[in-house]
Parts: sequence; C-alpha cells; structure tokens
Amino acid sequence: MAIAIFLAFVGFVLGLSFYFGRKTKSASGYYAAGGNIHWGVNGIAFAGDYLSAASFLGICGMIATSGYDGFLYSIGYLAGWIVALFVVAEPMKRLGKYTFTDALDFKFNSRGIKLMAAISTLVVSVCYLIPQMVGAGVLVQPLLGWPHAVGVIIVGTVVIVIVATAGMTSTTYVQFLKGGMLIVFSLVVVVVLLVRGFSTRPDQGGKVPFHVCTSIVASMLEGKLVPADPAMSVVELKTVKSHTFVKVRKEARDSWWVKEEKDGKLSLSEAQWEIHKAGMASVVNGEPNGKLRQIGHLESIAGDSSPDAKTGAVGPFAFLAKLTDKGTRIEQWKFEKFKDTSGADVTVHYAYTTTGDRIMRPGLKFKVEGSLLERLDFISLMLALFLGTAALPHILIRYYTVASPAAARKSTIVAIAAIGFFYVLTLYLGLGAMISGVINPLDNNMSAPLLARSFGTVLFAVISAIAFATVLGTVAGLIVAASGAVAHDLMDRYAQVKMDDAQKVRAGRIAAFLVGLIAIALGILFQGANVTFLVGLAFAVAASANLPSIVMLLFWKRTTAKGIAASIGVGMVSSLLLIALSPSMFKQFGLDPAHAPVPFDNPGIFSIPLSFITLVVVSLLTQKPQGEHQVEAEG
Repeated sequence: MAIAIFLAFVGFVLGLSFYFGRKTKSASGYYAAGGNIHWGVNGIAFAGDYLSAASFLGICGMIATSGYDGFLYSIGYLAGWIVALFVVAEPMKRLGKYTFTDALDFKFNSRGIKLMAAISTLVVSVCYLIPQMVGAGVLVQPLLGWPHAVGVIIVGTVVIVIVATAGMTSTTYVQFLKGGMLIVFSLVVVVVLLVRGFSTRPDQGGKVPFHVCTSIVASMLEGKLVPADPAMSVVELKTVKSHTFVKVRKEARDSWWVKEEKDGKLSLSEAQWEIHKAGMASVVNGEPNGKLRQIGHLESIAGDSSPDAKTGAVGPFAFLAKLTDKGTRIEQWKFEKFKDTSGADVTVHYAYTTTGDRIMRPGLKFKVEGSLLERLDFISLMLALFLGTAALPHILIRYYTVASPAAARKSTIVAIAAIGFFYVLTLYLGLGAMISGVINPLDNNMSAPLLARSFGTVLFAVISAIAFATVLGTVAGLIVAASGAVAHDLMDRYAQVKMDDAQKVRAGRIAAFLVGLIAIALGILFQGANVTFLVGLAFAVAASANLPSIVMLLFWKRTTAKGIAASIGVGMVSSLLLIALSPSMFKQFGLDPAHAPVPFDNPGIFSIPLSFITLVVVSLLTQKPQGEHQVEAEG
C-alpha cells in the first residue's frame, strides 16, 4: 500500500509536468510561468517551495531530540518572511523579469553584476540542494527498502524531468499541491497524536518496538570494574567527555555499556552501538541483535507515577503543559564517537533522562548560557535564518510568476499565514516523536514520518509521499533558479550569446540536467547529515552574498555596480570558507572537529557585516563624477 500510494503520487506529478510541458514554448513561460499565476495559488506555492525537507524532516527531527532549540529553526525561518514582505516583495516584481540578477542589474547594465549574481545564484542553489537530496535518500530507505543513493537518484531524475519539460509552470503547481497537502496531513497527524495522548509504554499496539534500558549491577574490585553477571567480563573502558563507556564480552560476543552511579550504587546501562565499516548492531538485554531500534519515550508523566501511566486524549495546550511539567521525565539519547583499542571507529548511543521543564527551555542543543563563542554562534545562526529567506534565489524568482507588485505582496501574506501555521504543527510533530518511541538514533530526519507510521501504514504512506513531494517541489524550484542563472544570466546577458525564445528554453533545460546531476552527487556525499543544519548553512551563504546588495540597492542611492559585484563576491567566498573550516564540516568528513581552524559553525555574524562593509567602501571609491550619467556599462 505504501509503495502504491508513493508511485501513484510520483506518476501524477510527472503527468502534470508533461501536460504543461506541451504548452511551454516561450522563455517567459519556462522561467516565470508567463506571469499568469494567481496570487493565492502563488502564495501556497511559496509555502510549498519554502517548506522543504529541512522544514518537515529536519526541524521535526531537531525538535524530537533538542526540544525548544529545534523549534528555534521554525521561528527563524518564519521571521525571515517579514523581511521578504516589507523589503523585497514589491521591488523584486517591479525591477526584475526572470531572475534575481535582473533586479540587481536593472539600472546598471553591469557585466560584473551579471557574472557575480549568476554565480551566487548557482552557489546558493547548490548549497540548498544538498539537504533536499539527503532528505530524499532518507525517505526512500524505510518506504521502499532501497539504499540512500537510490533514493537520491530517483528524486534527481524525477525533478530533472519536471523542470526540463515545463519549467516554472509545472514547478508552481507541484509546489501548490504539495504545500497544501503537507499542511493538511500534518494537521491530521497532530490531531490523532492529541487523541492518543501520553503513555509511558509507547508500543503503539506492537507497531513500533519499545525500548527498555537494561542495567546490570557492577562493582569495583581492586580498582577494576566487575559486572555482577559472572558470564560477563570487561574488555575495555573508554572515557569520553563525562561518560565512561564499557566494552563487555559474553560468550565471545562484545557489547558496549555505559557506566552509571545512582544513589551510591554502581551499574552498567545498556547502550546501542555501531561499528562503522563493519555493520550496525544494538543491544537487547545485553545481547547484540544486529539492528538499531527506534528510541525515545516517557519515563513518567506528571501526576501519575504508575509504570503504565496514560492520559487519554489531550487538548493542544494541555499537551504542552503536561509535557513541559517538571514531573514529566523523558528518555532521550545522545551519541559519542571514538576509536577503541583496536583502532576501529565506534559510535555509542546512550540514554539520558530530561525533565519536562527542560524541553521547552534553550540549552539542549545551543549553549546560550555557555561561552561567548557559543553564544555568538547561536546569534549567527538566528541572523542567517532571519536574513536568508529574502535572499534565496528560488524564493525571489517566484515573484515573477504573478502579474503585478500588488499580487506579489498578497502572495507573500498568504505564504506567511500558511508557513506560520505549519511551523506551529512542527512543534507537536517533533515533541510527539520525542515521546512515542519512533526516533531513529542514527538519523533523526525520519522522526515525523515514523511518528505517522505509529498510527498505521496508510498515514505513513501518505506522509512519506508528501514528504517526497516536499523534496520534489523545492528541488524543482532550485533547479529552475539555477538553470535561469546559467541560460539567462550567464549565456544570454553576460556572454551575450544571441538566442531566440526556443533556444533560451533549450539552454535552460540542458542547464537543469547538469545541475540535477551535481545535486545527485552531493546528496550521496552528505548522507547522514541533519538536513535542517545544512539548510541553515545555505541561508548563511544567501544572507551574506545576496541580501546586502538587495537592501543597499533599494535604500542607498550611492550604491554602485562595482560595489554590488564586490559585495556578492566577498559575502559568498567568506561564508563558504568559514563553513568549510568549521567543526561541523570537519566532523562530516571524518576529521577531528577540535582541529578545525574556525571554532564556530555559523558564519553569518561575520560574513554578513563584511559584505555590507565591502559594498559601502567599494561604492564610495567608485562614485561617478557629479553630473555624469548614472547608467554603467562595464567591459
């Protein structure tokens, strides 16, 4: 059933693309849907374009593991639309034609702006494509049982067909459909979650395995750790940060445990573990079973201390009140990576308990009360999310699909309403996954679909198909933006290759094919990374490279073409360089994060001001003499 629903949806999307493809003949139709999209449809399509894999998969996964800190992404993504509404919506429609570059270059006719803006569009689009393709691989694995790479290739192929056949028209209606369906069916999952209520035994009728942390008594004998079970022997001890991990051998089989001391008593608590390059394993009652189980559940519920506590149906406010009560205790999981004595890479997932009052307070992920550097890193992330939305090329080009600046403003208002409602739902989806025993300890991106699976196969199949469509719609929008940058900005306007409408459309289709291949390769390379974190980096690049130029062009009359080109280049290069040298990128590629030259992950707090400063300085140095014509034509 799950596969049938999934394939039916993909077939419908492809049929829609071929239908509109037969009608797409002009460059305006291919790149901007002819400017004929109704503002209401465009507003929901905005939501469909913006609510990407990061919003549905990544944010829900982060909330499921980090509570309020994960929800901060929802807040940041939504707040960015305020900038889009009041700063860029109407000017982008009024100044541009097909692409972001058109708006920046409308009064300069500068080859420098054409080149740098086109490159920036490509770079930001590729950065944003990575998490979408990672999300595609994540979805296909549990739904169809295929490897991550196969899922990435399927999405890449389908999206290339969508964009290459009908361009922006089919992309718009795919985004409209998936945006509406995503909001409706996410609401359905939240409603059934509230009806089910809380339980300390989230076996969901046997549909989802329930994890019970096993402990064995241990003692210290002559300075050595000794399990009470005589059949067990300690092979190795490894202290990482504040935890001691214990490798225990029983009947020639090894498993990892966590040393704990509670109320003066020493014990070893079961941990799930994975040996990279040698398969995965977990522990069930002290025995390796070869498969990682889903985790996360309530240990106790405020007001009910019984082992099998249940609440029954709860309202939306009662849900939050009960979950965030100090008397509610939630089992969550962390992981540590290290090398054992044989030199093998080991990842150990271990349980820890969080009280409800900590869930909706900052600090589980972002160290807002930590060092100055940690706080700056957090501020930098929020700055990128707030400023990045109004600078994303695939969002900006959607303003060209409506008929007027007023319609562009109305579209933005509809988008804010739809997106804001969805982000409220992500809070319930993430927290519901946190307490329902559905989190995959190796990849929290699947938390929302796995929560849906706990209510039955049909809802899981529908949610997975919609999540897949979420990836399709966003990737299609990104590839349209990237193909426009290549065919319209670089070939037509920068290189001045003379092309008629048919040739422009053909060039856009070829560019879409090439960008799609790059997206597939990067989606495979970044397997396992949280998609919301990766999107946060794309926002940082967009805010650094594009936003200063947009803002200063609109509000500072002394802005020059050379200032804009220099600002884009400096913002883009500085943000990419800071990201490449950050601890998270070192960790992603198996390097020691402690050796990263840049000690923070989010570059926006440095790269965004640097881009603004560059624009101001270069513009002041390249002012035209008084009275000279303001239109620039650079060679």
